[in-house]
Amino acid sequence: MLSRLATYTLLGIEARPVDVEVDISPGALPKTILVGLAEAAVRESTHRIERALVNSGYGRPMDRVVINLSPADLPKDAASLDLPIALGLLTADGQTNARKDVDAVYVGELALDGSLRPIRGALSMAIAARDAGRTHIIVPAANAQEAAVVEGIDVIAAGVLSEAVGFLTGDLPLDPVTFSWQAARRDFGAYDVDYVDVKGQELAKRALTVAAAGGHHILMIGSPGTGKTLLSQRLATILPELEPEESLETTQIYSAVGLLEPGQPLLLTRPFRSPHHTISEAGLVGGGTTPQPGEISLSHHGILFLDELPEFNRRTLEVMRQPLEDQCVTISRARGSVTFPASIMLVAAMNPCPCGFRGDPKRQCNCNPMQIERYLGRISGPLLDRIDIHIEVPPVPFRELSDAQDGTTSSQMKESVICARQRQATRFVGCSTRVNGKMKPPEIRRNCKLDSGAEDLLKAAMEEMGLSARAHDKILRIGRTIADLADSESISAEHLSEAINYRTLDRNYWQQ
Repeated sequence: MLSRLATYTLLGIEARPVDVEVDISPGALPKTILVGLAEAAVRESTHRIERALVNSGYGRPMDRVVINLSPADLPKDAASLDLPIALGLLTADGQTNARKDVDAVYVGELALDGSLRPIRGALSMAIAARDAGRTHIIVPAANAQEAAVVEGIDVIAAGVLSEAVGFLTGDLPLDPVTFSWQAARRDFGAYDVDYVDVKGQELAKRALTVAAAGGHHILMIGSPGTGKTLLSQRLATILPELEPEESLETTQIYSAVGLLEPGQPLLLTRPFRSPHHTISEAGLVGGGTTPQPGEISLSHHGILFLDELPEFNRRTLEVMRQPLEDQCVTISRARGSVTFPASIMLVAAMNPCPCGFRGDPKRQCNCNPMQIERYLGRISGPLLDRIDIHIEVPPVPFRELSDAQDGTTSSQMKESVICARQRQATRFVGCSTRVNGKMKPPEIRRNCKLDSGAEDLLKAAMEEMGLSARAHDKILRIGRTIADLADSESISAEHLSEAINYRTLDRNYWQQ
């Protein structure tokens, strides 16, 4: 007897449809054959499924069983195929009769006792099922809230195999799971850090406000202990809240790699990723035989923080250049290519020299010029050109550390950022660009008009500092953001002067 059920498998972060066909031939030699380009995790599932059936009170088919996973040329590497295979076995063996009144998709991993374990990519599968016109998707109970985020499809939670069988036959009515954005934001949308924790560093906070307002990449240079990491960790608190579309995109990535916290349906705070400097190229941009997202994609709509930037392998850093420009990562393999989103804010921090005390007023630097040159040479000029803002983070004086008065808070900084972002939203309505930091050259020419004083200032800075054409565009983007923060329609010499100060490290700093 033949049975057929619909399910999904992951390819990267996208869910691809799979038909599970089960055929049982009575009278043939007992054997289970699994075909359809199944990877190791799927090939091993037949033994697990058989024991789950027996331990759930069902009979194990004792005839020749052929399980076909279609399409045959699509790699399947997901334990989520356990549930549809088990249900297909029961239906083909005549132990159950599938109802005809619902167009359902089944996903889930089975334990030996018949319980359903959480899977990766439930959100992507629910979105794909909805887009394909399916009416129901049956998922493990642990993934129910995650999948219920998707509107337009009924999500049914099953804790054990018998519940899924009851829904398949129509004998056990199960109500769809509901999702509340308001409750999710209350439980998972708050940050536990604030810029009020950082004493002093008001100039650095100003630069970070500019970076957040325009979506600019930023590099902080300073001695150890000046607060570079503290400042970076709190940057997400001043960014606008994730919009529902952004939250879904980011959650899809985390769901696909199994990084969602237990019970968390969505990512409602902007991701902050801080990989160690020993990370590989594949770990940073993604890769593997079956391509998986890297740290850049895990930072999508959030922040990628690279501490001790010169300590990273130079070749590893160079692979970031294309994603920073294109806001996506494409990984090609023999079986095809996969594209991961990578719209990030890059925040980097570094010491001014190997010992870290070059330019420190209280501690002496023991590095010779050759050591300093070798250390700073680990960062290529093209990569440095792609970082919009470069700032120094000096040591904090004792009087500021001991001052009982609070400095600028995250809420104050966020208020300025939101106002500037609203101006940009109006400016870029109908465009793919959303922030000043991502403006293309035609948009720069259209939106970054300078008055005569600002134009003369920019010309002098270009000639004196020897800046590249990319640095020229960066200054205009930053100047546009500073003008937005000042609620100004035009870019004045005052706005441009501050923007140029954020680029002086290009040439002068390295030669101090």
